Order: sequence, then structure tokens, then C-alpha cells
Amino acid sequence: MAQRAGGRAAGHEDNPIWGEERIANELLLKLGVRVSPRTVRKYLPKRPPGQPRGDQLWSTFLKNHAKGVLACDFFVAVTATFRLLYVFVVIEHGSRRLRHVNVTAHPSAASTLQQMREVVSDTDDSRYLLHDRDSIFAKHLDDSIRALGLTVLQSPFGSPKANAICERVIGTIRRECLDWVIPLSEAHLRSILREWVAHYNGGRPHSALGPGIPGPPAALMLGMKPESRHRWMRGASVRVTSVLGGLHHEYGLVTVPVSA
Repeated sequence: MAQRAGGRAAGHEDNPIWGEERIANELLLKLGVRVSPRTVRKYLPKRPPGQPRGDQLWSTFLKNHAKGVLACDFFVAVTATFRLLYVFVVIEHGSRRLRHVNVTAHPSAASTLQQMREVVSDTDDSRYLLHDRDSIFAKHLDDSIRALGLTVLQSPFGSPKANAICERVIGTIRRECLDWVIPLSEAHLRSILREWVAHYNGGRPHSALGPGIPGPPAALMLGMKPESRHRWMRGASVRVTSVLGGLHHEYGLVTVPVSA
């Protein structure tokens, strides 16, 4: 970081809102390297004409506001009779909890607004709703969502990574559920997703949470803690719960009588 006037200007790529004076002060106070701000400016990357200065990264914004961000999207599911159904998904960024999943054959702005009304309550801490630029998210729909107290964030054109958490959970639904189960009807698909969402929120470990689970796992709810890293408490037994007919399983601890 200190080489060549601060190694690419003291990490300017990591801190795009820093100017030459801030970088020079960092080098002097933190690393003991005295460099003129004019020298730092010489090594700052030149922005193309017309490009705005590098402000906070989109990913940084999402991380800083994760607890208040909801993301939504649609994806298509096909039934055994080749009928196209549309699944609407709403997920919390901070907790990774699926807040809402519903199925419809004919999505519209009006039905989407009604579902958002069901998701957002008066006591909700959510502040932002992130979605892509699908035509269903019309201007009047966004205006109505703003009336619910949410700030609407639209991802850029052709940038699915800007809504990566929602895109990823859709991929997870396909890989862990719908790639293995063929829905027979709209009601059957809704039933499948209802069971899988309960598993996703309450039984499936999430690497992004540490690993953790959006809802408290059953073992912790029972107040059971292992005696050591490799042995659970005396009198406990492993309980196995089947999900979707054995496609997945959930594991928890239950107490069993200890013989004298």
C-alpha cells in the first residue's frame, strides 16, 4: 500500500470515495509515509469522460442496509401438463428469510401490489424493495409500493447480479425442490412450495448466516446444548423429520427417558 505513492493510491479501488488528501493523510498517520496529495493524484486512476466519480459500491450499500432490504422477483414453473405458472418470491436480505412465496397463472401489477400489502405491515422494519426492470413492475405499481413506506430500488438493465440474493434463492428453489418434484397443478405447486419454504426458513443451514438458520433450530428451542463438540447432552436423542417425502431431512434433539 505504501509503494509507488501508496500502492495504487493507497487502496483507492477499495475506497472509491477517498480523495488525494484523504489518502495522503492515511499514509502519513497510519503507515508513516509522507506523500504530497499532488503526488497521490498522479497515481489515481483516471475516470473516462462523462463517468461519475466512484461512490459507494452497490454491494456495499446492500450490506449496510441488509436488515431493511426486501428483494422480489418472478420465476416460471412448469406443471406435468406443460402449463406455465409464475412464482412470486420476496426475501429479506439480512435474515435470508423467505417472507412470501405465491403462485399465479396470470401475474399482474394489481395482484403483485396486493401481495406486497400482505408482506409489509405497519410494524415492519423494511425500508427498501429491490426488483428488476420486468415490465410487470410498472410505474404505478412502484408508486403504490412507495405509498406503503418502501423506497423502490431498480436493478440496472441486464444486471442480474444486482439482485443476486433473490436470484440465488430462486436457483436454490429449482436445485433443491422443483428439479426433483413435478407439480401436477397450481394447487399442488403451492403445496410443494409451502412445505419447502418452511424447511428453508426453519431447518436449512445458510452459509451466509455463519452458518445459521433464519428461524431458531429445534434443538435450540428446546434449550439443549451439547456437552462437548462431539457429544450431545445425556438423555438426548436425534429426531429426524422428512421433508417433501424424503427429498430432504431435518435433524434435531429430543429428550428421552434415562433408565435408572
